[in-house]
Amino acid sequence: MAGRPPYPPFDAESAAQKVQAAENAWNTRDPEKVSLAYTEDSVWRNRDTFVRGRDEIVAFLAQKWERELDYALRKSLWTFAGNRIAVRFQYECRDADGRWWRSYGNENWEFADDGLMRRREASINDLEITEADRRIFGPRAEGDTAEIPLQ
Repeated sequence: MAGRPPYPPFDAESAAQKVQAAENAWNTRDPEKVSLAYTEDSVWRNRDTFVRGRDEIVAFLAQKWERELDYALRKSLWTFAGNRIAVRFQYECRDADGRWWRSYGNENWEFADDGLMRRREASINDLEITEADRRIFGPRAEGDTAEIPLQ
């Protein structure tokens, strides 16, 4: 089967693999690469922004990473069933003025049979932090499975 394994229905192992693959891809900050994990007609709600299709995904992510400098993300599997996965995440970045932010969120994902994500709904809140409060410094090290703390 073409697409992006693992394929639904998910079990604990395959859901965790999907979450880690998403984290790894988003930490590349490469909008084209990230977009390939989504169906051609994928629909998103990201905060108050609605995105449809890969071209809009690429444009959205390019703008996001132009604003969110030194972006680094951690995702954590929350639950799964059938072709759906829920995750919680945190990322840190700085803005053009040098202020650091930690963003907390939850995502609900729905996958097509070929393992591509066809729906993504993200709710996100931002908290200004000091540079000394940072705890996410680039992509996760190989073998690091540490859970992200709540605060």
